[in-house]
Amino acid sequence: MKKAVYIYLLLAVVDGLVIAYVDSQSNWDDTGVTVFLILIGTVIFSYLADKKPWLIGLAVSGWIPLWAVVSTHNYGAFLALIPGFIGAYAGYFCKKAWTK
Repeated sequence: MKKAVYIYLLLAVVDGLVIAYVDSQSNWDDTGVTVFLILIGTVIFSYLADKKPWLIGLAVSGWIPLWAVVSTHNYGAFLALIPGFIGAYAGYFCKKAWTK
């Protein structure tokens, strides 16, 4: 992979950690905003990285279920992976379609 892909992957991990931190706060109860942030983050980073959208989707949205399972045993948080992968593959396929 190119050097830029690693930078985008690192930024995606940081984005996912920030989203997971905000989502884990006791006064945060807005799932719609969390899903929107996951979608936007994965679309942008997957579009920029142009490689391995599944990894970008996991890097952004994987932290929420990890935190929820460890802290509260909430296995329903794995649903956060769905918008992550949808956004990642949407960004990847948009890049493929627009650069041909």
